[in-house]
Amino acid sequence: MGFEMNIDADILRELREDLALSMRELSKKSGVGHNTIYRIENGRTDAQPKTIRKLAEALGVSPRELQGRK
Repeated sequence: MGFEMNIDADILRELREDLALSMRELSKKSGVGHNTIYRIENGRTDAQPKTIRKLAEALGVSPRELQGRK
């Protein structure tokens, strides 16, 4: 297994919903699998650094912001 990091699930969900994106739409925009996004948002898995970067870029935020850091 690789190095995994926590994403704040509530922040991810809030940012996604603020942009009116479904999980599938975020999946297409970020290149991260729909099931992976579902598992992250529901606290079932952590994310690889590259996944955090892809989601952050698709949502227009920094990776640190997705992790609940300023």
